[in-house]
Amino acid sequence: MSINQLQQARELALPSREAMLHRAPSVQQFWNDNQQLLSNAWQEWEENENILIPSLDIALLDERLRNAVTQAWQDPSKESAVQDLWQEVAPNVFECQFFNPERLAELRAYLENVWDAQIPLRPPYGIVLNRRGAMLDRRSEGFLAAPSFQAFYQELIDTYMRPIARMLFPEITGYDTQSFGFSIHYQPSTDTSIRPHTDASAVTLNINLNSPEESYAGSALNFYDPQHGLTSELTFKPGTAVIHRGNVPHAAQSITSGTRSNFVLWLFGNNGVMPPREANQVSFDATQRWTVPSTKQDDFAPF
Repeated sequence: MSINQLQQARELALPSREAMLHRAPSVQQFWNDNQQLLSNAWQEWEENENILIPSLDIALLDERLRNAVTQAWQDPSKESAVQDLWQEVAPNVFECQFFNPERLAELRAYLENVWDAQIPLRPPYGIVLNRRGAMLDRRSEGFLAAPSFQAFYQELIDTYMRPIARMLFPEITGYDTQSFGFSIHYQPSTDTSIRPHTDASAVTLNINLNSPEESYAGSALNFYDPQHGLTSELTFKPGTAVIHRGNVPHAAQSITSGTRSNFVLWLFGNNGVMPPREANQVSFDATQRWTVPSTKQDDFAPF
């Protein structure tokens, strides 16, 4: 009797933690060799668990944001209703209620089902102890290939992130044709912080997934303004998001209790091209912002 794809995926022998930490060639070989098997396994898992796993759709998003974005797609001249929802909390860093806090339990339940599926997932490199971190974009090795999640993820990118990024940072237009994403899960016993860094993105959207019942201490984000020598500190509220240019220096402080879960989404140009560091502010008509690029997705992944 043949073994189904889901069972085969669950029986794979994962590379050692040591090999993953050192990014040994055998690790990449493992993900490449099993790419199709893992993709088939996620589809089979979804078909088998269809009744049990929560559905993912834009109803999970904050109603005000959802309505304003829908209106802007219908009439881009009304995009100011979207812009009004994003408050500048540090120089060139904007915050908004992104997910409906009362619906986050559904998204978290879906992600818990993902972990219980026991299908190998690759954690983000650089967040080495992150046991519940995963790659989200199809260009990444060992990504979360469940079809319903990929449809949800692509809608977040195309319908929400890209036009909002173009509205707040016009110079990234054209350097936003490609996407990248991963999840992170901070808890005191694993990776507790991320040192100051910039992102390999034109723009970054960082969305908190904590439900109102999930409290944590520490783990604030610091944003640095080298020009004026200023540091701004931000603590996520349940379901809020921050968006900023990738070249804004930032860091995550140590988490001291509880857990913090986030989606981190990036946009950049074809083959990872970024806007010039001193890119001039450019003016685009609103109708140019509320469009989906026709550019074909490439296979470039920053890590």
